[in-house]
Amino acid sequence: MKMNIIASALTVLTLASCSDEIEMRYPPKYELPELPEVGEIHTYKAPLYWSVYEYCYEQSQQGVADADMDITAEEWDKIIDWVATDLKPYGYDMICTDGFIPMLAQDGTGYMTHYGSMALKDLVAKCKAKGLRVGIYDNPLWIHGPRETVIDGTAYNFGSLYYNGTSTVLNPNADDRWFHWAVAENPGTREFIDGFFKHYKELGVDYIRMDFLSWYEDGKDRNMGIVGRGYGREAYARALSYIAESAKKYGIFTSLVMPHLYNDAEVEAKYGNMVRIVCDTAGGGWWHCSSQDKGKSYTTWPNCMNMFDGFTYWSHIAGRDKVILDGDFIRLNKFDTDAERETVVSLQLMAGGPVTVADQYNTIGGNLKFYTNSEMLELNSDKFVGKPLSDKLNDKDNEVWYGQMSNGDYVVGLFNRDDSPRSYSLSLGTLGIEGEWKMRDLWRHADEGTVTTISATVAGHGCKIVRLSK
Repeated sequence: MKMNIIASALTVLTLASCSDEIEMRYPPKYELPELPEVGEIHTYKAPLYWSVYEYCYEQSQQGVADADMDITAEEWDKIIDWVATDLKPYGYDMICTDGFIPMLAQDGTGYMTHYGSMALKDLVAKCKAKGLRVGIYDNPLWIHGPRETVIDGTAYNFGSLYYNGTSTVLNPNADDRWFHWAVAENPGTREFIDGFFKHYKELGVDYIRMDFLSWYEDGKDRNMGIVGRGYGREAYARALSYIAESAKKYGIFTSLVMPHLYNDAEVEAKYGNMVRIVCDTAGGGWWHCSSQDKGKSYTTWPNCMNMFDGFTYWSHIAGRDKVILDGDFIRLNKFDTDAERETVVSLQLMAGGPVTVADQYNTIGGNLKFYTNSEMLELNSDKFVGKPLSDKLNDKDNEVWYGQMSNGDYVVGLFNRDDSPRSYSLSLGTLGIEGEWKMRDLWRHADEGTVTTISATVAGHGCKIVRLSK
């Protein structure tokens, strides 16, 4: 079983676009029975954290096999010290693992205990000593331990979770690639999922990032073809309801990765705290932020291939106390200009998404300042969620974003995805904002007088983010 995979490799191949590339087109409708309510799960703000992703991705690019990949205790100490010193004062209070490095179950519980050579309990202890939380890349539907492992509180074992030939699957002649999945309808699965979250709660973990959800739902990958049995939409919805139920019970934040988002994300928006809406960061840079397959949408994962299109396409499902949209990791060292760096951080914050630092202490260079703009980060602490003026992918109005802070102030973002400068003259009335407002540029930290119209020339690949107050 391959538990540590290079997810990014799945999304960089040439793709066929939808026939309609102009107007936003949502995936087709799927009938489901009435979904059970879990309720009050959308209470979190988007997280600010550091991820091991870039370290692992670059190791992989250099030819290091997943099985041979690791982070030593000494390197973890350097990482934790840097995050605690340079990022934590600005609200980045968590370190998160990713795939690649072996995920090992080495005790009788059958759940993951080690990330390579590092025991998770030791990683948690190191982080908590510095005032940091821990997030873990794992999936409550992945079976790590031996078949004979007893599921706590039941007469069943892990073997009972496997596909047994009686469930209805979409691809009956296929085998599941890389993963052993817990089948939602099998006896013991609900308790297995609950044990998963109990395990992590007892370890002191606050965040779970769960991947490859589309493979479970229908066993299909747009690049690789059939990758598994596909347990069906009803089983997928049932599994996510169990996950939401236990995550809420134990107070653990859930991040849903690689979902198809069928039926306008009805299942994911109902049961996940956060959902990925774009392909993997991979090499990052402006390619991932804005240019890859610009203006195109797809009916399966990933629906959009760049951050800007993803946030635009799915902006209608986000908002205060709604599911959080995740644009994946940021690697500022892969951008060419400071204007681009301001744009990628601003886009995440304007859309109410997380800011996930993947730069490392030895790759970030002089770019820390873009992650630590306190005036921009106020949007995150306020649970701000902006919207584009248009949610159509090929409408230039989608480069204007705006929303309201909890104190009544407005924040307006003018973006320019073009290579050359763009001039704006935007009447506030266009946004439904009446009267005169005092305007402050959040990146320049400069007051710019009282306005009824925002006039600006925005550099190519750049942005202007302003706050309006009375």
